[in-house]
Amino acid sequence: MGKASGNAQAKQQQLKWWQLTLLGVAGTIGTGYFLGSSLAISIGGPAVLIAYLLAAAGTYIVFDALARMTAKQPEQGSFRSYAKQAFGNWAGFGSGWVYWFSELLIMGSQLSALAIFARFWFPAVPMWIFAAGFGLAGMAIVFFGNKGFDRVENVLAVIKLAAMVMFLVLAVALLAGWIGGNKYTPKVPLSGAAIFPAGGVGLWSAFLFAFYAYGGIEVLGIMSYRLKKPEEAPKAGKVMLVTLASLYVVSIGLAVTMVPLKAFNPEKSPFVLALSSDRLAFIPHLFNGVLIIAGFSTMTASLYAVTSMMITLAQEGDAPRLFSRKWKDKYPLLALSLILCGLIATVVLALLLPGKVYEYITTAAGIMLLYNWAFILLSSGRLLESSGWSSFKRWSGLVLITAAVTGTLFHKLSRPGFFISLGLVALIAVCDFIVQRVRKKRQNPDAAEAQEQQDSLELQALPGGLTFRIKGIRLRKSKT
Repeated sequence: MGKASGNAQAKQQQLKWWQLTLLGVAGTIGTGYFLGSSLAISIGGPAVLIAYLLAAAGTYIVFDALARMTAKQPEQGSFRSYAKQAFGNWAGFGSGWVYWFSELLIMGSQLSALAIFARFWFPAVPMWIFAAGFGLAGMAIVFFGNKGFDRVENVLAVIKLAAMVMFLVLAVALLAGWIGGNKYTPKVPLSGAAIFPAGGVGLWSAFLFAFYAYGGIEVLGIMSYRLKKPEEAPKAGKVMLVTLASLYVVSIGLAVTMVPLKAFNPEKSPFVLALSSDRLAFIPHLFNGVLIIAGFSTMTASLYAVTSMMITLAQEGDAPRLFSRKWKDKYPLLALSLILCGLIATVVLALLLPGKVYEYITTAAGIMLLYNWAFILLSSGRLLESSGWSSFKRWSGLVLITAAVTGTLFHKLSRPGFFISLGLVALIAVCDFIVQRVRKKRQNPDAAEAQEQQDSLELQALPGGLTFRIKGIRLRKSKT
């Protein structure tokens, strides 16, 4: 059996670096790019192309740190385990819950995006109805554990890439005049005012949404242990991010050329707007369907992530143990019930704030994601051998993350998300403090008992009489 297990494990670790690159490219592209880019463009204008390049550099720094820690010591808990090793139990608790909340918010953002895509066809239907429908469908897939879902995810990943290629081909055909009937007149932004319509502050405010488009890189870091040569993980990440950055910059560059800035809004994908043409009436509908498929796949993947993290937190004592239990030893009913509460909150927000919910949730999700990336960089500083170059990269990554987070304070659409993230971090910090105090008492029962005895009333029988000792003060009383 040991030999068979070893062979199975060896068979699993058969990825080459370029295969990991392709998996990363396909797995990272989601609603953060297909719809979040519209939010970035509407805030920062064409200058967001700079933000996407800087975000690619920051993302690579985080991936490189995580991949090197994984190659050195693979851990099931990945970044959470490394935070715990680097700083102690409190960091493991904080990193795990920050990631859980970030993925929950990302899932809420994806549900909002899916509802926006669906309203392209049914504009009169409220967003919360679509959000509830997609959320319940994802819950059903995770609950029943579809064994073939991995293969379905691969197919959906190919569809995402095909959608990007389709957009690039059609956009070039429209610009070249091979296809007529354009809704908008193409215009290349060349002046400073056209490139930076909101100035440097606008670019700064849009920086977070550029980072958000690369979300999911930490999952790729976890997968790097399956490489034939784990030391090639940084190369896979570098090629992946160069590919992503190129696709993002070229496609968004085409979009800002084909669509006037005033037409961009968070309610529509910039790529659907760019393909608006009388002769391509069916293309926006086809592309919108592809966006729904792609968004649903990433939403379900986030649902898997939050469920797995909740079970891990519960098993290791960082969450109530009951959330690690599975109904009939198979279905994570209680963990999913907690997640369902979060989804219901998202649907309620969609009902109460139908015009702003995507902006608020996306901002909070992106910030929480970057908090976790900061944990990864700080942990790498403790666990990896330090050099001048590695220290420079780590601190550069932290500066870029800080810039993206603080930039949200300068725009009214993203500012509420910043305060939502602060509230969640404060809640996690308070819970972390309480849990660590309780854990410390449970781990040192002898010390706690000794302290109790020292602080209590103590009666001792001595030859000369009875001696009372109260907190170190001795009183003597004769037998008579």
